[in-house]
Amino acid sequence: MAYNLLKGKKGIIFGALDENSIAWKTAERVHAEGGSFVLTNAPIAMRMGQINELAKATGSEIVPADATSEEDLQQLVEKSMEILGGKLDFVLHSIGMSINVRKGRHYTDEKYDFTAKGWDVSALSFHKVMQSLYKADAMNEWGSIVALTYMAAQRTFPDYNDMADNKAYLESVARSFGYFFGKEKKVRVNTISQSPTPTTAGQGVKGFGGFIQYAEKMSPLGNATAQDCADYTVSLFSDLTRKVTMQNLFHDGGFSTTGVSQEVIERFSE
Repeated sequence: MAYNLLKGKKGIIFGALDENSIAWKTAERVHAEGGSFVLTNAPIAMRMGQINELAKATGSEIVPADATSEEDLQQLVEKSMEILGGKLDFVLHSIGMSINVRKGRHYTDEKYDFTAKGWDVSALSFHKVMQSLYKADAMNEWGSIVALTYMAAQRTFPDYNDMADNKAYLESVARSFGYFFGKEKKVRVNTISQSPTPTTAGQGVKGFGGFIQYAEKMSPLGNATAQDCADYTVSLFSDLTRKVTMQNLFHDGGFSTTGVSQEVIERFSE
């Protein structure tokens, strides 16, 4: 069901890889709610995904950009405002990568070149995106910028590896840049700490299948799906959340505040 929550609003969506990705689901929901947007991803990610299908379905244009490149981001922001006919109302940062995870490097045996690259893509890119928007004065007042994160930024999940550090940095950037964006531009900046979600990136984490089942049993409402996250993101893009900023918002069915569930107790009482 659509409510026209984003009628007339314009933005940029980073990271739509395939139909399993949260960014993809968010793009579909934004379109249904009356919003228009530019889709963007790194050229290599675009070759791996099916972003052209999403663009066609939502009547959107694609502007390739490497989110670690200040030059690419500057061009992306300028081109997006040109395509959409003015300043932006929302931006979704849905980008994450760990070469250490992909290569099977343990947290105690990181290759630091891999670490630096993953940090740049997953976390510093959020600062670069916002700095590009800020310097170009590209956001309308009461606009909304959202990035996706995970609770490993606060608690230890051994196989999440250096992505936990990246997410902690990402959340700090949201708070720090959120202050300046709010004070000077009346723009909101928040992160959503989502349930473990079977996206292409998420399934690359060792033991993911077992953990997603554990999280399901620990969460009173069950895990939040990619579609659920898209719905929540739309609420943060809308005018209904104008005074919500600099927050890390847990969207995980209650997992983050559950000490132990009855199902888990019963499992270990057998």
